[in-house]
Amino acid sequence: MSWLWIVAIPFAAQVVRISVPYALASLGGALTERSGVIDLAIEAKLLAGAFAAAAVAHATGSTWLGLAGGMSAGVAVALVQAFCALWLEADQVIVGVALNLMMLGGTRFLLQVLYHEGANSPPCPEYGDAVLANPTVWLAVAAAVCVPLALTRTRWGLRLRAAGDRPDALVAVGASVKQERVAAVAVGGALAGAGGAQLALAVGGFVANISQGRGYMALVLVILSGWRPGWAALAGVGIAFADALNFRLQITGLPVLRELGPLLPYVLTLAVLVIFGGQKQKPPESLGKL
Repeated sequence: MSWLWIVAIPFAAQVVRISVPYALASLGGALTERSGVIDLAIEAKLLAGAFAAAAVAHATGSTWLGLAGGMSAGVAVALVQAFCALWLEADQVIVGVALNLMMLGGTRFLLQVLYHEGANSPPCPEYGDAVLANPTVWLAVAAAVCVPLALTRTRWGLRLRAAGDRPDALVAVGASVKQERVAAVAVGGALAGAGGAQLALAVGGFVANISQGRGYMALVLVILSGWRPGWAALAGVGIAFADALNFRLQITGLPVLRELGPLLPYVLTLAVLVIFGGQKQKPPESLGKL
């Protein structure tokens, strides 16, 4: 009976809250990569979104403005990524790594400059344990439904996929490959920035390296799901379940389970690899190519 907490409502709510950053980040990464741009900068977008959300919410007292600030910061990082990758023609992998490192150090620098703190921001309004009253939860649900539909059933989605698979076809009809890719990268950045906002607004502040590698995990989910955004978001829920289970094991589990608990997300990632068969799906043909 002690294990019934796995199906309890509080545990389910915790899974939902944890899954939001994974789902939004993986959806954003899937959009970016389907357009032909390697998105190794998801971690940077999460960090930027989290910092901006906390700073704006602290300054204004509004979680809604904090969420808007987080999404705007994600778009800003995404546009820098697009400019370096598409106009400066820099190596897209190096651009992603550089942005991740820049945001990791840059957020610490901004904490020191703005708040004279090196590790965390002042408290800000928060969502706390709320699920139904948390707008990022509903944003994640809406995005998980709308993004796959938009990719397959809209003109925008058709052009986005063509930019990643057949850019020559876009050129043949007089469309701009760069324009389609920039639009995809910007939307992906907004989604990832919203995921970062959830990280900060759920706890009422920004903590240095608050993303803790979630951006890299989101990219793994994109690849393992075969660049299918809906499946990537669903896989994010599975990773969140493993995280929530690990938290519970640290409190109630046997000593051996406490030691093995942190491995659960990685074990589940391997299971995702087997079940979803992402390794059988080919990446966009022009991924990483100009």
